[in-house]
Amino acid sequence: MTEEKPIVYVVDDDPSVRKALERLLRSAGHEAKTFASAFEFLESDHLDAPGCLVLDIKMPKVSGLELQDRLAEKGISFPIISSPARTVPASVKAFKGGAMDFLQKPFKDREILGAVSRGIEKHRRLRQEQKEMETLRSRLENLTPREREVFRFVVTGMLNKQVAFDLGTTEKTIKVHRARVMEKMGPNPLQTWFALPKIGDPFLGELSIPIGPKSNIFHF
Repeated sequence: MTEEKPIVYVVDDDPSVRKALERLLRSAGHEAKTFASAFEFLESDHLDAPGCLVLDIKMPKVSGLELQDRLAEKGISFPIISSPARTVPASVKAFKGGAMDFLQKPFKDREILGAVSRGIEKHRRLRQEQKEMETLRSRLENLTPREREVFRFVVTGMLNKQVAFDLGTTEKTIKVHRARVMEKMGPNPLQTWFALPKIGDPFLGELSIPIGPKSNIFHF
């Protein structure tokens, strides 16, 4: 499946800035969409494609910081290239809201294009990671209650006989469940093992997962 072409969103109340950035971005081969206000951007459709947001943080009515908050509420996440905030606390808030670069106006062509390229690449990686997490979460949900219970012990490094003792069953039965768990988890169960904290599974998320060569997670 071909990935959508990256899009650079520009939100700035200054028409001359919007026009200049759109011209520069398009000359560099980027798809660009400009908006005169945060409201205009929030009401628009955002394509399912990698991209980044060039944001004026000092806009009237709804500021860049407020726009970041509203995007977070909607579950929309873009790497943000922002004009500098007025205070340190505001800069910290902008950074936590997704700002990855602060550039002083007027933007220098090389600086803004470099920041845009980094933003797009960062968003591309984040999107890929989200897809992987969704796949892993789907695999976890495909486990039966008993398989989830076995996996819960497996990720702590316990041997089959130890799991069998704790669950009150036979080692042979645990071996069968364990094989099914690994089959459903895909060809690289180690990926799921390391990703459990990110997935935030309510059944597995609080486990203390051992990491190291002595773990028995894949030993049958």
